[in-house]
Amino acid sequence: MQNVTVGRRAGLVLKVASLALVVAAPARAEAARAVTPECRIGSLRQDSLAALGERGEMLLTSGSRAVLDGIRWPAEDDAGARLWLLRYRDRTLTILPRGEPDRWGRAHVDAAVADEAVDLAGGLVGEGLAYADAGERDTLCRPALLNLETAPRSAGLGLWNSGLREGRDGAALRAATGRFVVAQGRVLNVGERSSRTYLDFARRGEDGLTVTVSKRTWRQLRERGLSAATLRGRLVRIRGVVEAWRGPTLDIASADMIELLDEERALRR
Repeated sequence: MQNVTVGRRAGLVLKVASLALVVAAPARAEAARAVTPECRIGSLRQDSLAALGERGEMLLTSGSRAVLDGIRWPAEDDAGARLWLLRYRDRTLTILPRGEPDRWGRAHVDAAVADEAVDLAGGLVGEGLAYADAGERDTLCRPALLNLETAPRSAGLGLWNSGLREGRDGAALRAATGRFVVAQGRVLNVGERSSRTYLDFARRGEDGLTVTVSKRTWRQLRERGLSAATLRGRLVRIRGVVEAWRGPTLDIASADMIELLDEERALRR
């Protein structure tokens, strides 16, 4: 019964988000000049999904190729995501391009099923079939996608079935080298250097995660009111691809990929 309730709530959230995507498009277009170039929206148009390529590449009826903006397509087992998305094949989609095409010539888009107002990116995230992620871009253009992870994460659905990675569990994180993970932990130390800042989730000599933050991203975090003093001791959620460098490491290229968790929850951890 609890799973049914969670599903209904998630469905309601998705419908509201989908309607906002389609109905609010003109207002967002007027404000496009005020947003970062990679999030700037293009002309609203209609198209349909003809086929699905590798890594979530959408082959559209118009002949163009696109990927849904703001999500990380699952690398290991994408059967669930593919099945969910392909059920909307040949349906009319409302397409909203964002920024410039990527290095493979694919447009980054928001897309919704026109006659059902089903937001495709939001649907995948809300079902636990994809993670919210800025990818190679500096900005997560739709930060509300992070909120849509709450229900599937709480219910352990899809990609969340194995739960979150712990920042103190160095062995488990090293085993995930080369893979995208979502990890959580308390920042125990912050080391500011000229080119990078290091966030340590384990004490010196212990086995745990280190997050590296580029100079540009650290500047963005400071503009948001975060600093070594305000981050130290805080419970955070981070995401990215695990690398091996003296220990498990995540390199954060977008300030949106570091989530501060509320203090009440932090006290319960």
